[in-house]
Amino acid sequence: MADAKPRNLRIVMFPFMGQGHIIPFVALALRLEKMMKKKNRAAKNMISLVNTPLNIPKIRSNLPHDSSISLIELPFNSSDHGLPYDGENFDALPYSLVISLLEASRSLREPFRDLVTKILKEEEDDGQSSVVVIGDFFLGWIGQVCKEIGVSSVIFSAAGAFGLGCYRSIWLNLPHKETKQDQFLLDDFPEAGEIEKTQLNSFMLEADGSDDWSVFMKKNIPGWSDFDGFLVNTVAEIDQIGLSYFRRITGVPVWSVGPVLHSREKKAESRSTEEAVKAWLDSKPDNSVVYVCFGSMNSISQTHMLELAMALERSEKNFIWVVRPPIGVEVKSEFDVDEYLPEGFEERVTRSRRGLIVKRWAPQVDILSHKATCVFLSHCGWNSILESLSHGVPLLGWPMAAEQFFNSIFMEKHIGVSVEVVRGKRCDIKCDEIVSKINLVMEETDVGEKIRKKAKEVKELVRRATEDGVSGSSVIGLEEFLGQAMVKKEKN
Repeated sequence: MADAKPRNLRIVMFPFMGQGHIIPFVALALRLEKMMKKKNRAAKNMISLVNTPLNIPKIRSNLPHDSSISLIELPFNSSDHGLPYDGENFDALPYSLVISLLEASRSLREPFRDLVTKILKEEEDDGQSSVVVIGDFFLGWIGQVCKEIGVSSVIFSAAGAFGLGCYRSIWLNLPHKETKQDQFLLDDFPEAGEIEKTQLNSFMLEADGSDDWSVFMKKNIPGWSDFDGFLVNTVAEIDQIGLSYFRRITGVPVWSVGPVLHSREKKAESRSTEEAVKAWLDSKPDNSVVYVCFGSMNSISQTHMLELAMALERSEKNFIWVVRPPIGVEVKSEFDVDEYLPEGFEERVTRSRRGLIVKRWAPQVDILSHKATCVFLSHCGWNSILESLSHGVPLLGWPMAAEQFFNSIFMEKHIGVSVEVVRGKRCDIKCDEIVSKINLVMEETDVGEKIRKKAKEVKELVRRATEDGVSGSSVIGLEEFLGQAMVKKEKN
């Protein structure tokens, strides 16, 4: 634990190259910066965020002007790895190329080793300095690099403990390949409950141990055991099942430090959208709006878009829908909403002011925090879930990729704040089924009342976890991590 005499601390943070990873890392860096200044203003503390050339401007745009966090660029050329010239971020790639970027990231190992070695030498002259690395779970090799050069390292998981635990167990063991049944248990994580094969993303379901995803995961996940601890973007009071799993399998400290959420600075180009959304929400009754958004990487098929549009119209509920191009349409291209929705749909809902169509991006936190918002139809990405829970908004789940299916299970079966509408990008879903689920949660049904009440209770648990005055569980977790980080690690 921490020495009696305060140490200077140098923290090097390396998120994977995707906005769903970078943004929580930035939020954590800002929280650490604030906490470190408050605890020891006299100490020389420094936080650095590391990434590839095209991602550095993305990170810089999310940092306030008065932050002392530095940015360090590692050499990387996506074209050397068969990726598009600008393919340095998940968000710039079609889902089929995500595995290529994951594999390409392993080429950053030696440049990162050189960087940390240089930083360690810079700090060696100061006997009261400690260096700690915070790495991404997709960069599993970081733990071994740090162990070899005598630097402490921890993983920061932007995903929740339950979802990541299921993700880890399935990729390491492929249990669905050992049974002909549609349901199965995880041998090392039975408390997660039954998993259905339809709750596996397409790459998991098709994995046979020799495919690209399996090969990467078999190299990446075992590296997690080389880290000295885990920081998890979750709340202990709601994610104890997953946290206990990681404590059991790793034998190292596991700290819950969430929700780690980032309030982005307002940009001029987004103000008009923000103002339009706020004005529209202000005109609606309390708890009357369905918010629909599938994150920054996910799209649904045009067929699903048509069914969802018909359902939103037929439900007669107010709604905000963040529309992105359907699957198969180039993400960066300009698109006409009317081309993919029922004829006259946007005109009708705009004229009646019952629906608001927003292209690509909307001020999600502003929407979820507004009293008019009742429910969030979501892809169940963990950042979106945390934002929803933080504002007491229940969920309608439509998981599509990664660990989102397990997040959906967790929210519905273990926490009780969600109803799953459908799962996957290849599902068969009809308008009437969507309408039924919307009504179930929003109207005065037993299920709806129970879920809405539970969401308000969870909101209070989340608030307490991050409350300084009463030493919330996530505040304690971060303080304990900093205490351990201050201890200088000797090279083995």
